[in-house]
Amino acid sequence: MIYPWHNEQWRQIAEHWERRPNAWLFAGKKGIGKTEFARFAAQALLCENPSPDHRACGACASCHFFEQGSHPDFYEITPLSDESENGRKLLQIKIDEVRKLIGSVYLTSVRGGLRVVLIHPAESMNVQAANSLLKVLEEPPPQVVFLLVSHAADKVLPTIKSRCRKMVLPAPSYEEASAYLRERGVEEPEEFLAFHSGAPLFEEADGVRALRAGLLDILAEPRLLKILDYAALFEKEGLPLAVFVEWMQKWLADLGLCLHNMKPAYYPSYEARLLQTASGFSPRNVFAAEDMLKRLAPYGFHTLNVKMQIESLLIDYLELKKGKG
Repeated sequence: MIYPWHNEQWRQIAEHWERRPNAWLFAGKKGIGKTEFARFAAQALLCENPSPDHRACGACASCHFFEQGSHPDFYEITPLSDESENGRKLLQIKIDEVRKLIGSVYLTSVRGGLRVVLIHPAESMNVQAANSLLKVLEEPPPQVVFLLVSHAADKVLPTIKSRCRKMVLPAPSYEEASAYLRERGVEEPEEFLAFHSGAPLFEEADGVRALRAGLLDILAEPRLLKILDYAALFEKEGLPLAVFVEWMQKWLADLGLCLHNMKPAYYPSYEARLLQTASGFSPRNVFAAEDMLKRLAPYGFHTLNVKMQIESLLIDYLELKKGKG
């Protein structure tokens, strides 16, 4: 499926179907439906009886295989299945996966049509994997279409981008996103959209929301024992450090806004507590806390000791709040 806010982009693709490239790069904000759009395109490319506007029929054998996740001419590479020894997901596509793909796409199509490769997110390829894919894109095999999805196109190797036709997929308007969430039973879409910067397509377990709420309580009223307990709890959940860093970065951004008498952007329901917390912070110390997170952000999916890092960050935050920074 594609979401209503991407119908115009599909119309543009359908109008130039016969002149389609061998590689597309679908870029845009995370959580707006880019991967769904790419899968929709993949099924249409493989469909044996497409509609006049080149949408998949949903009824042919090829569509049946695709919908069952067993199409022999469709390849999907994503880092989500790659896990470290401690179980944390590492958002990195490695060269072995790309090499395995290359060994397959040069074979004859099983069903006699196109072969389609979906890679997402493209920026998660490490340098070796990206260079390996680049060699294929420079001399693409016939009857193979590559679909790359990126949440951060500026992080994709420039030489790869230059060999793809880039299409920026827009985020929905606030009204579209809010209506979409209400239709699905979300009672307070405003809070959800604020935290996700207007992007409506995020699935989040109740346990993760509770864990984030626990962090916000600590950031509002930091106490050493609470910090130590929370770090152990976060470690137990097996989430990567990047999740914690994002939550805290958004809190600090809101804290900075409150210091300038502006409304919080990410945690609007915490406005009163943010204002109270801001009274104990100077702008200088907010910047210092943001710098701590920025230095750690590149290691967000590294297999380092998450508990220790969270303890260190929150204790430093506590000291800054006390004015010792």
